[in-house]
Amino acid sequence: MRVVTLILVILLLLLQYPLWLGKGGWLKVWDLNRQVESQQQANQQAQARNALLDAEVRDLKQGTEAIEERARSELGMVKRDEVFFQIIESRPPSSVSAVTEAKPASR
Repeated sequence: MRVVTLILVILLLLLQYPLWLGKGGWLKVWDLNRQVESQQQANQQAQARNALLDAEVRDLKQGTEAIEERARSELGMVKRDEVFFQIIESRPPSSVSAVTEAKPASR
């Protein structure tokens, strides 16, 4: 009876090994699920970035406002018959503080 029990326990352990540590075991499945979740997050971030770029491309292709805005801000361009004014804010005169240096003591 003991021999049969021992054989059955050994068989049970041999059957459990592939389940936990084998090619399709629980540890591999857990690791792959973690990798899939990580990749899905990366894909979502890429999709959001692509959606922003797609919207910008469509705006540049269809409308002239975005092109004009970029030309004004990045290239400093103005339209024909348009006058450019640059306003320089005057700052109040800064008080010049007297810098006093410590003179070395004469001997």
